[in-house]
Amino acid sequence: MAASWLKDAVFYEIYPQSYCDTNGDGIGDIQGIISKLDYIKSIGCNALWINPWYDSPFVDAGYDVRDFKAIAPRYGTMEDAVELFKVAHEKGIHVLIDLVPGHTSEEHPWFVESGKEHPCDEYAHRYIWTENAFCRGDGMPFIGGEQPRDGTYIINFFKCQPALNYGYREIHEPNWQMPIDAPAPLATREALKDVMRFWMAKGADGFRVDMADSLVKNDGEEKLGTMEVWKDVTSDVRKDYPDMALVSEWNNPGCALNCGFDMDFCLDWYGNSYSHLVRYYQMDKDGNVTTENSYFNHASDNDPMGFLKDFLPKYEKRGEGLYCMITGNHDCKRTSFNLCEEDRKLGFAFLLTMPGAPFIYYGDEIGMAYRWTPTKEGGYHRTGSRTPMQWDNSANLGFSTADTKDIYLPVDPNPGKATVAAQEADPDSMLNHVRKVLALRKAHPDLGNYTPFEVLYAKENDKLIVYKRGEYLLAVNPGMETKTFEVEGKYELVHSFGSASLEAGVLTVNPRTLTIWKPVK
Repeated sequence: MAASWLKDAVFYEIYPQSYCDTNGDGIGDIQGIISKLDYIKSIGCNALWINPWYDSPFVDAGYDVRDFKAIAPRYGTMEDAVELFKVAHEKGIHVLIDLVPGHTSEEHPWFVESGKEHPCDEYAHRYIWTENAFCRGDGMPFIGGEQPRDGTYIINFFKCQPALNYGYREIHEPNWQMPIDAPAPLATREALKDVMRFWMAKGADGFRVDMADSLVKNDGEEKLGTMEVWKDVTSDVRKDYPDMALVSEWNNPGCALNCGFDMDFCLDWYGNSYSHLVRYYQMDKDGNVTTENSYFNHASDNDPMGFLKDFLPKYEKRGEGLYCMITGNHDCKRTSFNLCEEDRKLGFAFLLTMPGAPFIYYGDEIGMAYRWTPTKEGGYHRTGSRTPMQWDNSANLGFSTADTKDIYLPVDPNPGKATVAAQEADPDSMLNHVRKVLALRKAHPDLGNYTPFEVLYAKENDKLIVYKRGEYLLAVNPGMETKTFEVEGKYELVHSFGSASLEAGVLTVNPRTLTIWKPVK
């Protein structure tokens, strides 16, 4: 049973180190998030996803967790976290925190004990260790020669992120690979449940789960072992917290939404549905866009078929869950990198009126720029989407009172940069556009999270797509040619982003328009 509050949830993703600094150290903090809750609510968002705030060495921006039950000092204290939950709830805002179940930091006490020459029984197999220091990883990345233990260990991503042991579905090396129901993998599950219960007891409303499909190794494309683990974990924790909400970083709702998750993301993977819409381009070796063919680029010849061919099969496997659209996230370039503001406005009007719970990445609501920035804390190409939030034109754009040299990442020096203060005063700004779209979504249940999506018209070499959300009729034409479509039944206009008309059963959709109609009864 999905969390009841997901029915009308609209999420706002916060990268905490870059959002708002209240103590003047140059790094965003939890009190900064608390101070901006009214702003977040004014956008039309009633839920948060906060990127990892756990104690960490920050080799991978906090996704290398040193202690799952401690707040990183740079963000504040556990008391601050509990206060955030309390104040957010008082304002009608739910809070998801990032859960990193697949690995820890190499500095986590579990791993420090596990890497000893003679580790204690509890942690000896909390991670995946091979049988000796010269053993390779059976095709998986591994590290050797850095711990007293006579073995190499499997990693998930960076060298600093040893993989937790949830077992193997296909065992190739019986001397060190374990089935998923062996005692050690089962103990890892229990440790994960313990972390989840800890934060739910503190006041969290659930979790965004990092790389949710990566738990069980040699798991095949079907991910049957990982699904079995999640079914056990989610059903057990929900006995204590039935209104807990979970969203998976999986992009496979057929798996994720059938093993205990309420939501799955439509992610930015090149060639998939999201990328076809707003990030379908190629770059040269210097990072310059050489070919821009996103569907919402008004000058492109990309039709909606690339989006639909990937989206629809996944959407149709959602069951009773939500397949969620994003404006962007901390792992991809902002859409401002390749799309002009008018194209982004139309693209966001589409993304934010699609089924699933919408997710807005901080700063996207004002059109913050992606900036080529030297890597910070393992960000590499992602760093340019993690720059400080731009509040106003005061020092450091209102993000922090710290000396400029101490700011987490450099703020945008461009004279034409977007700020919340400037956009608040401009009725035609991106910020007020997003507010208008979300207000429409809230006012019309047929644009809601669970309302079905049905395509009426889409074909190759044609920019027009006509579809239904419940009984509402919508049409999008991001191109530069007027399009028409014959409509059965009577409809009245709800709103048009752009210009459209419906006369004598013919819907005319002018260039760069999304139009919404409701039936006349």
